Amino acid sequence: MRRNKGVDWRPLVILGAPRSGTNMLRDLLVTHSDAATWPCDEINFIWRHYNVRHPSDEFSGGLATPRVRAYVRRAFAKLARQAGRPIVVEKTCANCLRVDFVRKILPEARFVVLLRDGRDAAASAAQRWQARFEPRYVMKKARYVPWSDLAYQAARYCGRRLHRRFSGTQRVSAWGPVFSGMVERLASDSLAEVCAWQWRRCVEQTEIGLAGASPETVFHLSYEDFVARPAEKLAQVLQFGGMATRERDVVSRVAAVSSRSVGKWRADLDSDDAERVEAIVADCKAAGRIAQRVVEQERLARNLAQPAQEPSQKNRYAA
Repeated sequence: MRRNKGVDWRPLVILGAPRSGTNMLRDLLVTHSDAATWPCDEINFIWRHYNVRHPSDEFSGGLATPRVRAYVRRAFAKLARQAGRPIVVEKTCANCLRVDFVRKILPEARFVVLLRDGRDAAASAAQRWQARFEPRYVMKKARYVPWSDLAYQAARYCGRRLHRRFSGTQRVSAWGPVFSGMVERLASDSLAEVCAWQWRRCVEQTEIGLAGASPETVFHLSYEDFVARPAEKLAQVLQFGGMATRERDVVSRVAAVSSRSVGKWRADLDSDDAERVEAIVADCKAAGRIAQRVVEQERLARNLAQPAQEPSQKNRYAA
């Protein structure tokens, strides 16, 4: 835990591709009296300050210069101080593409890796690319644009929205984490395919970025497991984040969690897109390895939860 002007705080960073349930998890975590977050869904403007003109969201660790590190850490410390809560929860999806950068800025951070079926994530993301303008949503995020970046970010945002209006594609020019090569993908692939590549790149870069992290600082979570057993899974994440809670409080917090979106890609994607998206998702080896870590973590949790058994009389003295 780090101290800044008398306030102790520690970061809990959620890493997940767009439409993987990161908002849901963040919102549930900050119902705890020890946790706080920003009153908007993401703070990419803060993370990109001093690198605002970088062409993608893929930042190397070398871009985490001393002034970048100081700026982001001040933002975390300010939130903790204003909220009076020691745990700062953050879930900007683009951080999947720059995990080493984030770790250099927040070396004490704990990470929750949230993995969702890439077919569902891609189908849901495609709808967000085509969503209408939401003024209140935009203004909530705009509060956190650094003044020196305001003109550039405003022009960038307007350009994306104008593309939706005048390009004939009925979508913005970019939405969510901008991965290297996304512009070229948009020129050659369908929107659903681009969203699948976006999901895949986020998953792959998350695994790469956490390769050197201590196992005790990373919690792997499946979206499908979470919505199937929300009380159990939320309790595990709270424990991982150092937030004590009572079982009845957890149960009440997850009352609105639903599994109705699982498998929705079958209805949302046409047959051609479904086939192409499945091929992109199926070839993502990183997702398979993360899914295996989820299984191993689950097995360990169950073993720890079982009371130790006395050896049987027959085997008590076996050597």
